[in-house]
Amino acid sequence: MENQINWTALGIFIFFFALVTVLGFIASRWQRGGDAHKGEHLDEWGLGGRNFGTWITWFLVGGDFYTAYTVIAVPALVYAVGAYGFFALPYTIIVYPIVFAIMPKLWKVAHRDGHVTAADVVYGRYSSRALEFAIALTGVVATMPYIALQLVGMEVVIKALGLTGELPIAAAFAILALYTYSAGLRAPALIAFVKDLMIYIVVLVAVVLVPMKLGGYGVVFRSASEAFTAKGGATGLYLQPQQMLPFATLALGSALAAFMYPHTLTGIFAAKSADTIRKNAIFLPAYTILLGLIALLGFMGHAAGIGIKNNNDVVPALFNALFPSWFTGFAFAAIAIGALVPAAVMSIGASNLFTRNFWKPYINPAIDDAGEQKVAKIVSLVVKVGALVFILFLPTKFALDLQLLGGAWILQTFPAVVFGLFLNWFRAPALLAGWAVGLTAGTWMVFSDGIKPVHTLMIGDASYTVYTGLLALALNIAVAVVVQLIMGTRGAQSAPAMTGQKQ
Repeated sequence: MENQINWTALGIFIFFFALVTVLGFIASRWQRGGDAHKGEHLDEWGLGGRNFGTWITWFLVGGDFYTAYTVIAVPALVYAVGAYGFFALPYTIIVYPIVFAIMPKLWKVAHRDGHVTAADVVYGRYSSRALEFAIALTGVVATMPYIALQLVGMEVVIKALGLTGELPIAAAFAILALYTYSAGLRAPALIAFVKDLMIYIVVLVAVVLVPMKLGGYGVVFRSASEAFTAKGGATGLYLQPQQMLPFATLALGSALAAFMYPHTLTGIFAAKSADTIRKNAIFLPAYTILLGLIALLGFMGHAAGIGIKNNNDVVPALFNALFPSWFTGFAFAAIAIGALVPAAVMSIGASNLFTRNFWKPYINPAIDDAGEQKVAKIVSLVVKVGALVFILFLPTKFALDLQLLGGAWILQTFPAVVFGLFLNWFRAPALLAGWAVGLTAGTWMVFSDGIKPVHTLMIGDASYTVYTGLLALALNIAVAVVVQLIMGTRGAQSAPAMTGQKQ
């Protein structure tokens, strides 16, 4: 039955996929100014001309923050372990005050000095090519498995439609690559409107109709509780005492890391003003409500009694079992389109980093604006091909493991990117030393724990399980402070102020 093509669902899926493809190509002429020369600047392709207002930014940031894999992975984790899978909710609550406090300051510096990436901001602040390169390299490496995971989300729904083989997913990403090359950030920004509307419809219908079909939410929670009781271990409708510390530190660490990723910062830098970012920090929690509803689909999978081999299949299996084919096609299209928006922004963010912080300083310092844009466009294609090869030739679990490691990595860029906005004490060598120690320690802990996101510390007879990325960040900051103290504060005041140097 799994390999039998659902032609009605497939037809609806193709229709909406074709719709967003057309929108992607139309986007190249959307929101453009009248200055033809400005159209050759990397800002125009990589940041949409820095002209996105509140609504566009709201959909774009929400679109690249809540990805297709979120729609697949969060219910899958809840289906597998229960309450522990809900750590994504406090994480997305904590993140928005962080955005409100930090991102308007970062935007002002980037806007004033023409910075396109976080590594640009770091170089403008500290005049250190080594620190700039470290931040850029971390951003690109941490982003690659994240892009690959968007393909995982798309792969799950394509398989649920009855299609097999690599050709459908390769074709989808070839289309994505072409319209991203043509329209840059404007393509995912325009498509995000359609994607978010579709996701909201799917989720709201599901959380109302699925419980009605299953006998109500009482049945849903009772069935999930019985399934977790039978499974045993660290599962259940409630957090167990030993899960509370890792749950809390995962939420906090993930919140600190979330807007260090190139794709989320790209959405921030593309905003029209600092007030646009503040307004988004106020309104974006609406997505947290959506995420909570999505997570409930994991419990519903137990009540529906669906039989799956892979936890990632829980949402597609639920829709296949309980909804007519036309709505299933619509839902699967929403999830697949939900992969396109973040994958496009991620590839643009990575290509901006490569162009501004590797190609320009080390390969061609004399490159002009048009040349920068051309290099970034080509690199965005290479990044997508790399992600596609990554997912086709490596096991899915490996991609997920590397994404967990990527979260610990990207968190180590936080001190260099953020501290300079508020402090004039740290110098580049101290921050670089902290970054190196944090990255090395975080990587070692993740691999020594069998690629898990948490690490157990033994202090006396007591054990404490904490998010690995947060532990590595603590080491990072401690080393940076110690090195700075050893160096002395001499020259700290004469370090470049936040005037930046336009690269």
